[in-house]
Amino acid sequence: MGFFAFLILGLIAGAIAKAILPGRQGGGLIITLILGVVGALLGGFIGGALFGVGINEFFSLSTWLLAIGGAIIVLLVYGMISKRSAR
Repeated sequence: MGFFAFLILGLIAGAIAKAILPGRQGGGLIITLILGVVGALLGGFIGGALFGVGINEFFSLSTWLLAIGGAIIVLLVYGMISKRSAR
């Protein structure tokens, strides 16, 4: 998958992950999109390590599930860190 396709995948996965997570997360749209790209990287790494499936094709269901799952993990960690530092 090309760089721009991966970037678009991460941006959309971050927006979907933010919509899936309950409650109000900190950070604006730009932070969410950046965390979505990081989450897509994380999801691809975890998928390759655990399941032998990576982020290879843009229109593959496994690619989208891994990217969204990774984005959810990254948003949860970011939420915990931002809440802790706000105290």
